[in-house]
Amino acid sequence: MGYLAVWKVLEEIVVEFRKKGMAVPQHVMSDLKSAKVLISLQDVKRIDSETAAKIEQYLGNVEAYLITAAQKAFSPERVDTWLKRLEEATYDAGETCVKEADSFISGVPRDQKWIRVKPLDSMPLEKLKQIAEESNLSCRVQEGGRLIVYGKAEDIQEFVKKMTAIASRE
Repeated sequence: MGYLAVWKVLEEIVVEFRKKGMAVPQHVMSDLKSAKVLISLQDVKRIDSETAAKIEQYLGNVEAYLITAAQKAFSPERVDTWLKRLEEATYDAGETCVKEADSFISGVPRDQKWIRVKPLDSMPLEKLKQIAEESNLSCRVQEGGRLIVYGKAEDIQEFVKKMTAIASRE
């Protein structure tokens, strides 16, 4: 995942909030700072899956707050622009990318969690679908070849663990 690129987009959104005189809660800023520290560790050494998951959690928390608040204060076009930039930044690195969020995805029931996964040569789309089915999850292919996997939160965690285990063996 292009963690740094996502972090920069989120930082720009915070700047826009401040320009408009909107306060950003301290816990959101702490998560943004924590993500930055862990991302900088990525430059020093190859990060493990636990650290990567923590970075994704911090960035996801910040994104969830900022986008929800932005939908109340900014035009829908402006929010859509930020969402597109975040999606592009998420996939910049060209690695397997798992993205979890609480936002609305068309066709996914509200009571279910979801993740978006980008297939790799080492983990093709069919393999990802197979792992999703084994984890009792539903999935569908989005435009651009990305896979939306959705279901119960604990099943998604199992899916991510299986996917990570397979990817680390290869």
